Amino acid sequence: MQQIEEAILRGDLRPGERLPSERDLVQQFSVSRATVREALRVLQSNGMVRSRAGDPAGAEIMPFSPVTLQKSMTTLARLSELTLTELIQFRMLLDATANLLAAQLRTEEQLAEMDAGLKVMRDSVFLGYEEFSQADVAFHDAVARASGNRLLQVCNQVVRSVALTLIAEKIVHALDRTAQMEESISHHAEVLEAVRAGDGTAAARIARQNLYDYYASYVPEDERVFLRALLD
Repeated sequence: MQQIEEAILRGDLRPGERLPSERDLVQQFSVSRATVREALRVLQSNGMVRSRAGDPAGAEIMPFSPVTLQKSMTTLARLSELTLTELIQFRMLLDATANLLAAQLRTEEQLAEMDAGLKVMRDSVFLGYEEFSQADVAFHDAVARASGNRLLQVCNQVVRSVALTLIAEKIVHALDRTAQMEESISHHAEVLEAVRAGDGTAAARIARQNLYDYYASYVPEDERVFLRALLD
């Protein structure tokens, strides 16, 4: 059944298309029905296909999603194979690079999208942390898209989500979340102005410093040196 995965990765099987039915796969590959079902289960767990019980049609090929990568990184982090410090350090690199590229490559339309994103963040302060967090994510996604690098977009989404998952409970119990959100808006405005001015070096530096300021208190004190190594 490895042939199916290879066909998906090559693009021979496109999102929305259907695999043959279980019965046809059994005949095509000369394997048992149990083997076919296990192979489909693995493909589904990897986010490559979607199979519904009782559906007479074959499994549906799914579009790429970063969810599987996110699950894998979350598992590694929870098993202490990947530390929060390593995640934050990687995010500092990703955000800085996205900002650097966005400052040089952004279009006026993308800049307008960032402006709109920052306005939504400001409007979300008194709506609650969840709404503010969604607006924050949208702003970062707009900057990442302006970088022109899809891999940066995917990795940034995944690393950000995993890191926030690990510190979610601590964020909930923050003493003054409104002040925290206002400070975040100020930092994002600095990034936006550097991107607007085409100053990639400044945009990258601001990203690294802002992430350090936000996350350092969540990282063990003896590990903060690994984050400070990225600061100018």
